Amino acid sequence: MVCLRCVLSVEKILKDLAIDFTTVRVGEIVLKNPLLNTALMVDLKQRLNIIGLALLKNHQQILIEKIKYTVVKMVYEPRNYDSAKINLSVLLSQRMSKNYAALSSAFSESEGTTIEQFFIGQKIERAKELLAYNEMTLSEIAYLLGYSSVGHLSNQFKKVTGSSPTIFKSLGMAGRYGVASIQH
Repeated sequence: MVCLRCVLSVEKILKDLAIDFTTVRVGEIVLKNPLLNTALMVDLKQRLNIIGLALLKNHQQILIEKIKYTVVKMVYEPRNYDSAKINLSVLLSQRMSKNYAALSSAFSESEGTTIEQFFIGQKIERAKELLAYNEMTLSEIAYLLGYSSVGHLSNQFKKVTGSSPTIFKSLGMAGRYGVASIQH
């Protein structure tokens, strides 16, 4: 689960199936009775699959989802993070209570890309969104996303997308991807 909407969808599915739970968080469901009968488990898996989610039993998969959630939250709620004071590796290490090298290795092994590339991909998608809305200048977008300058954002944008922010802006919403599909 990558967002609040996912959490709410999972809660609804659990309620519809009359599965008692205590908590639903990103990447985690705490059931009152963790032993579900086979038919109920199959039904739960099918309903989650319909909305693009899957049950994760592996701790590494759960860790990867928590990393993704934290990165996405950092990009979409930048005011909650002072990017000048907190860097990504420190934040993730603190949140996951693990050494960043271990997190990075697990993420790369699972996703086929680095955490940093995933982070950049998310920032560029957010920049595309903000450019398409046409409510902020490129300078404001660069500042909001924690770039040191407009030039840094523009260079990274062109490297990832193949075009400049100005050209992208003239295209509108074309070329945007869903948050969950961004790899690098």
